[in-house]
Amino acid sequence: MNAMSFTTLEGGKTTLDAAALDALSARIRGTVLREGDAAYDDMRSIWNSMIDRRPALIVCCVGASDVVTAVNFARENKLLVSVRGGGHNIAGSAVCDGGLMLDLSLMKSVRVDVAARRAWVGPGATLADVDRETQAFGLAMPVGINSTTGIAGLTLGGGFGWITRKFGLTIDNLVSADVVTADGKLLRASQNENPDLFWALRGGGGNFGVVTAFEFQL
Repeated sequence: MNAMSFTTLEGGKTTLDAAALDALSARIRGTVLREGDAAYDDMRSIWNSMIDRRPALIVCCVGASDVVTAVNFARENKLLVSVRGGGHNIAGSAVCDGGLMLDLSLMKSVRVDVAARRAWVGPGATLADVDRETQAFGLAMPVGINSTTGIAGLTLGGGFGWITRKFGLTIDNLVSADVVTADGKLLRASQNENPDLFWALRGGGGNFGVVTAFEFQL
């Protein structure tokens, strides 16, 4: 296989040979897709079908370790990174041209602690996934109005829904988040741990890291 060329954030080119890509695939528990692979077109698609961009690589992550590996790979090879959570993403920022797209849609677990009134939610979960688990226990959290919306994008964008006037925005109910930062570190952000990062996630403007898990109060 010939060396592949990827577009960087600065618009230049960086060349990676097949060995580098094979090494990345070997370190990922999920799947690494390139243009021409059978699932490539499905995985680069989002709800807003007007967005038609072609990442050089799509890393389908199944856990935080995959995200760390992919972020490190992108940084070392100067690749632009985009993040696809639930795949709703009207704006289209989840899909980049020529860079590395992190697909987190497989990370969609929802765990509810009834006694503590807490939910731990993966970044690929949709609002339907969250509602299904919380409502089974007579609990709820403020989410949006469209069940296909991804919880990650909704939360990090604020999150306004049916019960917001009584219980606040989705982001107001965020207790903590696990975040992979650009240097490949996995950090916990809360009021007591890395509080500056927690502040940033709650309205600081974005691009502070990749959230791999959310903890919400119910």
